[in-house]
Amino acid sequence: MRLVLLGAPGAGKGTQAKKLIEKYAIPQISTGDLLRAAVSAGTPLGKEAKSYMDKGELVPDKVVLGMVEERLKKDDCKKGYILDGFPRNTVQAEALDKMLTSLKMPLDSALSVDVPFEDLMKRLTGRRTCKACGQMFNVYFNAPKKEGKCDKCNGDLFQRDDDKEATIKKRLEVYNSQTAPLMDYYKKKGILKAVAGVGSIDAIFDKVCAALGGK
Repeated sequence: MRLVLLGAPGAGKGTQAKKLIEKYAIPQISTGDLLRAAVSAGTPLGKEAKSYMDKGELVPDKVVLGMVEERLKKDDCKKGYILDGFPRNTVQAEALDKMLTSLKMPLDSALSVDVPFEDLMKRLTGRRTCKACGQMFNVYFNAPKKEGKCDKCNGDLFQRDDDKEATIKKRLEVYNSQTAPLMDYYKKKGILKAVAGVGSIDAIFDKVCAALGGK
């Protein structure tokens, strides 16, 4: 199974990816993780990426693709892979397709986990984190027993700056503007599968497996 995973921030695709990894014994390839690991290890591509990051610039697609290619050549990808966080737009998708064709590892599916905008806003703006132990709560779905206090250690709960409404709205708008054309791209290729990311984690996973052909 060779899969690219699509879904807005807060859609729960990371949770579904973990379950897919367990079920199919294939690795999840997160471009964010690859970048951090390459920079930390000081690989040639990592040094190149760091030169852009140090200047506050985006790492060019060709560098990210190079890291993805290196990762896909490892033995644990022979049975398949789950790509997460890349591609983010159609230009990246086209470049990725060329690279995967050259490796003879083309995508089987692009899986989109779809969640209504209002639900995403509640999932993300409702998050509260304990300053003391890091435990997370959600004021809408998993509220603490005592408002503003952690159930585990009674520490103070706070809302991270990147979980505030204006920031979340911007993130979702950027995602939607970039991803709508990407959905069309994979739809035209005939490999787009979409599942509703609402309900229990297990119920969503059942839908994911069904969409992927119950393999």
